[in-house]
Amino acid sequence: MGCILKGGGGLYSRLVVGAVLLAAGSGSRLGGKPKSLLELGGVPLIRRQLIALSGAGVDEVVVVLGHHADAIEASVRDFPVTLARNPSPDDGQASSVRIGLQALAGKLDAVVVALADQPMINAQDITDLISAFKKRGAAQMVVPRIAGEPGNPVIFEAALRDEWLAGDVNAACRRWREANPERVHWLDTDNSRYRVDIDTPEDLQRFTERTGHTLRWPAALATA
Repeated sequence: MGCILKGGGGLYSRLVVGAVLLAAGSGSRLGGKPKSLLELGGVPLIRRQLIALSGAGVDEVVVVLGHHADAIEASVRDFPVTLARNPSPDDGQASSVRIGLQALAGKLDAVVVALADQPMINAQDITDLISAFKKRGAAQMVVPRIAGEPGNPVIFEAALRDEWLAGDVNAACRRWREANPERVHWLDTDNSRYRVDIDTPEDLQRFTERTGHTLRWPAALATA
């Protein structure tokens, strides 16, 4: 079910939200293993992200795969999502964003771009992001900001999708935000979950120290 946005004249119309979930990285700083398959409480991080997006009422999700595509696909194929493969994932995150935006099929009002390796993001965090989008005023993108630092996921008007797809492949998300600061609404918050992602063994250790929880590899990857 989508989100409800109060429209003109006191009537309500649905805010239709799509999402691009990025899971194409090689995990080179974690021994070349797929970060999104790390498990918290026995549940892979990518599945936790899909559960959060669903719980927040997101209408359509595209998962962008690249490195480790077969293993990740096996973990999410029971979700009603579109799987898109980036044939050149080492070209960078912008190339995966582009492929995800191209694969979104529905008529959307807004698009969320999320990372598959954020262990703490839950449905309420995404709901809060969508709520901030509804109150954004003239801005076109909403970005969470914690202690002055940008976080993820982000959300933006669907019109930007068409703008980016018609232009330079690298002109999306962060570069667009940096080039158009007046079109960005910052969601200032003390919610550090927006800033937690996993890239290195040190990140794994810090996560355990901070939360008391341990991220573990599934058995098939534990000894790989």
